[in-house]
Amino acid sequence: MTDRAEAVAKRDETIDAVNAIGRPDALVLHEVIRREGDEELRRHGVALFLSAFAAGLSIALSLIVPGVLKAHLPEAEWTALITSMGYAVGFLVVVLGRQQLFTENTITPILPLLHDRSMKTAWRVLRLWAIVLTGNILATAAIATVLAHSEAFGPAVTAAFAEISHHAIAFPFGTTLVKAIFAGWMIALMVWILPATGSAAPFVIFLMTWLVSMCGLAHVVAGSVEAFFLVANGTATLAEYGTKFFLPTLVGNVFGGVALVAVLNFGQVAPEVEEHREVEDEPSPR
Repeated sequence: MTDRAEAVAKRDETIDAVNAIGRPDALVLHEVIRREGDEELRRHGVALFLSAFAAGLSIALSLIVPGVLKAHLPEAEWTALITSMGYAVGFLVVVLGRQQLFTENTITPILPLLHDRSMKTAWRVLRLWAIVLTGNILATAAIATVLAHSEAFGPAVTAAFAEISHHAIAFPFGTTLVKAIFAGWMIALMVWILPATGSAAPFVIFLMTWLVSMCGLAHVVAGSVEAFFLVANGTATLAEYGTKFFLPTLVGNVFGGVALVAVLNFGQVAPEVEEHREVEDEPSPR
């Protein structure tokens, strides 16, 4: 068998593995996520926005559940470990429900861009980011305002919301930026390994997002619920939301997801990807 035929055969084997979500080596994971990214980049803008808005509403559970737990648990050293588990609930709903979350999109559409480094693909990525981030943030502002001004959960839980939310704007720009880099890195890693987890996916989502909360890291969407809650109850201003939370967290999450996960993980499979690209138009020997 010639080198070209061997390359074509290897390509076909990889495609079969991707279609079956087979052996979860780096190239298979790359191809699964890249194909998903291609699909997301082709979605209609209205569908993307509605999915992102739904995700922004759902992620409020990452404040609601910890707040309810905090209001009903005693003050103790172990309490924070339990309440931070509630943070994972919003992410479980969003990820398993296939709703559009901005930080997932720091890796999913980036792999198609790295595969096809053209202005057309770059524009599609920017379009996706703009639509999803807008939907996420508008929804978090809406539901945070409802939480701040309604009595749905009672005074004790509302007070717990305020106490939990305080950390969103409690740090200087540089500290929040570093916290956000770590959060973006961890969420993107979660997205990278999910295709290999099968039925263990809920546990992986729970573990990775629980760590984000337990470590006090900054997530631009989940944290926006907290920061907007403070804006709605008069504790913070919109300017503080923008400068102390949103800007450093957005930059950090994007850097953590794109540079530390998408680019580095693409780098380890780039030679194989290039090899498959060269034989893409070759007929299969089957």
